[in-house]
Amino acid sequence: MPVPHDIRAETELWDAYAKSAFDAEAEPSFCWTQYAGHGPGPELLGSPESVLEIGCGTGRALAHLAQQGVKGTGVDLSPHMVELAGERWAPLGVRIEQAEVLDWLATDISQYDAVYSIFGAAWFTDPSRLFPLVRERLAPGGVFVFSQPPAIPGAYGPQGMYKGGFAGKAMFTYRYSYKPAVWERHLLRAGFATAEARTVDAPKAGHIGTLIVTAGSS
Repeated sequence: MPVPHDIRAETELWDAYAKSAFDAEAEPSFCWTQYAGHGPGPELLGSPESVLEIGCGTGRALAHLAQQGVKGTGVDLSPHMVELAGERWAPLGVRIEQAEVLDWLATDISQYDAVYSIFGAAWFTDPSRLFPLVRERLAPGGVFVFSQPPAIPGAYGPQGMYKGGFAGKAMFTYRYSYKPAVWERHLLRAGFATAEARTVDAPKAGHIGTLIVTAGSS
């Protein structure tokens, strides 16, 4: 059953997040997991000439790829984050657009060698709507890769998520959590030729791992 995303309210939420998350002194960095220097790197994207990051946040991953000569485009819901990240990484040729991801993908006419999300829009957007749109934006042979925390056992599907603690203004969004096999089914149903979901263990036993999902367009 679809959940009632309030895009105006979620825009306010991610603007508030931007104020604490963006560090103007931070250097480019690409990491799929929540543990710096742990897990695979951008090699999961293959050797793309162009990439699209959905829910690009601070833009540090795009900046890292731009330093390697990759043409990078990002889209993010937060106007504040887009302003900060766009200005910070513009000298590297990174382009960042402000938009709701489903609307943006539905009107974009470009194709990309890779589309990816690191704890980003693929975590916070209905996959039944998102994945077909991503598939349409991939060039032949392109890949879609995303990462997020693995589902808590027994807690699957869309789930409400407060941001900024449990006191103060009620700011919340919805995240989507599934077993690896269900993520794979969502992708294959959306028209991807291949799909693989796996959990990368945390560097310390008993700590939260990272779900990494990879899908191929052909």
